[in-house]
Amino acid sequence: MVFAQRYGLAPDGGRFKHCYVPESVGIAVGVLIAAAHRAGLVWLEHTPNSMKFLNAACKWPAKEEPVMILPVGRLAAQATVPAVAKIKKPLPEVLSVL
Repeated sequence: MVFAQRYGLAPDGGRFKHCYVPESVGIAVGVLIAAAHRAGLVWLEHTPNSMKFLNAACKWPAKEEPVMILPVGRLAAQATVPAVAKIKKPLPEVLSVL
């Protein structure tokens, strides 16, 4: 599970805001996925519409917001890629060089 901590708690109990949380979480997940790939692992990112249940299910603090579920593991020997996933747009349709 990936959680984002939008604020921290000071010793006096007050809150302080963390900056660039979505960007930092995105970079961290990207590095994690790259490391998993390098280690020969596979993953499936999942972002259910409502993830509020994850805090209670994982016994995680309510001040941290669930961002995604990221199961990681080894690919089954008989695993296949669906044909529709192999359909890719031509590079000129997705890339503009200025």
